[in-house]
Amino acid sequence: MAVIPLTEPRRKPAAPPRGCAVFALGFRPFYLLAAILAVLFVPLWVLQLAGVGGLNPALPVLLWHGHEMVFGFACAVIVGFLFTAGKNWTGLATPTGWPLGALAGLWLAGRIALLLAPPMAAAVIDLAFLPLAGIALARVLIRAGSRRNYFALLILAALTLANALSHAGAHGWLAVSPLLGLHLAIALIATLCTVIAGRIVPSFTANALKTVPWKHAWADRIAITATVASLLAWAVSAPAAVLTPLALIAALAQAVRCWGWRPGPTLRVPLLWSLHLAHGWLIVALLLLAAGQLTAAVHVLTVGLIAGLILGMITRTALGHTGRLLKAGRLETSCYVLLQLALLARVLPALLWPAAYMPGLHLSATLWAACFALYLWKYAPMLWHPRVDGQEG
Repeated sequence: MAVIPLTEPRRKPAAPPRGCAVFALGFRPFYLLAAILAVLFVPLWVLQLAGVGGLNPALPVLLWHGHEMVFGFACAVIVGFLFTAGKNWTGLATPTGWPLGALAGLWLAGRIALLLAPPMAAAVIDLAFLPLAGIALARVLIRAGSRRNYFALLILAALTLANALSHAGAHGWLAVSPLLGLHLAIALIATLCTVIAGRIVPSFTANALKTVPWKHAWADRIAITATVASLLAWAVSAPAAVLTPLALIAALAQAVRCWGWRPGPTLRVPLLWSLHLAHGWLIVALLLLAAGQLTAAVHVLTVGLIAGLILGMITRTALGHTGRLLKAGRLETSCYVLLQLALLARVLPALLWPAAYMPGLHLSATLWAACFALYLWKYAPMLWHPRVDGQEG
């Protein structure tokens, strides 16, 4: 699977370009919107739990929180990433301008509908986004004959199905648990994360350390296959006798794989250690699944692995695709640290000190919001304005 190529900027114009470029390439509006959602919706959910939010979402409050983090936050980044990667895979233009703006508007309409609209209307609006994004991407891939990248269309189709199951289960339209669709989506996105990490983390690390990338296809296959089996077993609520051995095997295989990527020498490079650490949380999540700590495992998967890898990539790709040097400063490092602290505040009280669960939840939400607020403070202008090197995108 190809990834988005990122190189240092080749030139800089005498004066930085001005104007609005937020719809110049897919990553721009969706990274921006995902970060705004992250800042607003987690504190809003905590306020709802405290009885002071004043909202009546179309889904039960706990399910709405999970739904928006997965189908709102994560899926926005996935679509932005795929649109940007699609241009590099094919050499053809993915949606820009008003078509991209319309898709971003549809995503936003889904978020608003789930807060204000009746359940059926909210479901229809929310469910429209991923299929239309898939159609837009399919037109480019099919036109270019890029069959090796059709996997992206399958991902969007599977996420659409999982979203539909989530709505149908929540409102009794199908006799399934409302968590089934949500958990299947988390399993799919976590799988996507470990596959992508296997492509980019060894490569980025080798480039930085001037070494040869770690490549052992057998280790990748074993680790990914065992991880997929474990996550599917969890998603469908398989008995512990099935889940525990699968998760232990997957954790061991992933540990071998991650160690081969040489994480130690990256500790001085935030753009690298953030990716290594994010993927390392997958091992912890698998061990928690094996131990039967399912709630903790879910948050390690979603905050540690998925959000961690997202944060690492939306900083790196935003820098590269706006013509800037691929170097993280203090602000990026602060974002990475805040996210790790948010995860620990969310997971550790429930495991070690249940009486501190609610204070830990409030602290976690605050740290999470601060993380993405810092990201927006620096990166919103980058995402809004044209590239500083004068190139397109």
